[in-house]
Amino acid sequence: MTMESVLETIGSFEEAAWNLVGIPVIIIVAIYLTIRTGGVQIRHLPDMLRSITDKAQKDENGRTRSLSAFQAFTVTTSARVGTGNIAGVAGAIAMGGPGAIFWMWIMAIFNSAASFVESTLAQLYKTRRFDTYKGGPAYYIQRGLGSRSGGIVFAVIFIFCFAFSFTSLQANTIVDAVTGAASEFGMEDTTALVWILAIILTALTGIIVVAGLRRVAQVTQNVVPIMAILYILVGLVVVAMNIDQLPTVVALIFGEAFNFQAAAGGAFGAMIMAGIQRGMFSNEAGMGSVPNVAATADVSHPAKQGLVQTLGVYLDTLIICSVTAFIILFTFPDTTVDANLGAELTQSALVANFGSFGAILLAVIIFLLAFTSVLGNYSFGEANILFISSSETLRKIYAVALTAVVFLGAVISVDLAWTIAGVTMVILAMFNLLVIMEMSGTAVKLLKHYQAQRKQGLDPVFLASDMPELRNVECWTEEDMKDYLAAQRQASTAS
Repeated sequence: MTMESVLETIGSFEEAAWNLVGIPVIIIVAIYLTIRTGGVQIRHLPDMLRSITDKAQKDENGRTRSLSAFQAFTVTTSARVGTGNIAGVAGAIAMGGPGAIFWMWIMAIFNSAASFVESTLAQLYKTRRFDTYKGGPAYYIQRGLGSRSGGIVFAVIFIFCFAFSFTSLQANTIVDAVTGAASEFGMEDTTALVWILAIILTALTGIIVVAGLRRVAQVTQNVVPIMAILYILVGLVVVAMNIDQLPTVVALIFGEAFNFQAAAGGAFGAMIMAGIQRGMFSNEAGMGSVPNVAATADVSHPAKQGLVQTLGVYLDTLIICSVTAFIILFTFPDTTVDANLGAELTQSALVANFGSFGAILLAVIIFLLAFTSVLGNYSFGEANILFISSSETLRKIYAVALTAVVFLGAVISVDLAWTIAGVTMVILAMFNLLVIMEMSGTAVKLLKHYQAQRKQGLDPVFLASDMPELRNVECWTEEDMKDYLAAQRQASTAS
């Protein structure tokens, strides 16, 4: 069997898995959780902005006990905001037309309820490890559903999918973007540049990830805001340059989204499928990835980090993905292009607006996007490695292995890895979505507990003793929350 036939077989399975099982389940769970939580993703937008500024508690040495809410937000955003925001959006437009962007927006709003539930559960069932916390789907599967074996199965699939397959893809994308920009400026042979980039990427990754999660958080909290602001500014410049076309492009997105005449030929369904699938690839809501880092935040209430991570979905899809969509549609309003095009479509649009400089600009942006995604993927994988075994030696072996994957991904073709990753992502998403639907009642209880304190004018604080019916809750004792409780009492007395 040739490599081409293997790719074709796996690709056919991936497409069937998404279309027949994945996307219907995503839609059903997103609507169910939106109703079950009372539209938490819309009603609590002010609380999302408030919670992201919460400070972590400090130990007796004056060091924060774990990551702050903002640090956890930047680590998860670093993984969310990756090449999917460029290649994924371009692919959605190429496959489903401009209307796919509307359905990407709609699905992001509905499915962000899943992000709230999974991150809230991850916070509730987190556990302490040295100078931080650890948690995620594997942990709430074990502690909330009582299935250690189920947690291990999830962890193994997750490590393969995110930590290794997706890391190699990000490294490969960086090299492609940089060599593409070099070719734009006349470099004919980029072989040496590929190897130089591979060595640089490997060294940077190794230095950061071997040091652990705190080092990753320190890097991402500085790089991610720069990365997001830079790309948004690029989008605003493109909008300003094409401001006369803005009403036409907006009308194109909404008009194509409700072009029911296309339904007869199957184009309408393809458009919705493209928007939902590529949207989930981009924002990862309900995928089971983000909770692995959401659990590491030191916050006063589990629902707070659920709200913070819901905000991350909005930043990723409603803002970053929209920037890409406008860049492309201003330049290529007639999107009858090759459906396999991804970042190349965005790159062509930037070159059309900025000349050859656009290729350099996109290379810089993709470097920031993809490299921080490598760091985010490391963080996600670390949580699952530590679930299988708490050995520090194993964690360092994993860090070295991921660093080696960066080198390999930079120098080899990764078509097979991408296809396999697509299949494992379907499995992960279905696994996690069904779990959080089963456990959503617990997340709703926590949300109501949070809302009750907010109505009293308090900064919500949760204690495990508030809900004694919940088992295997470790990190929410009065001792764990003493600083938050003291601040709440002080604020209550002052008022």
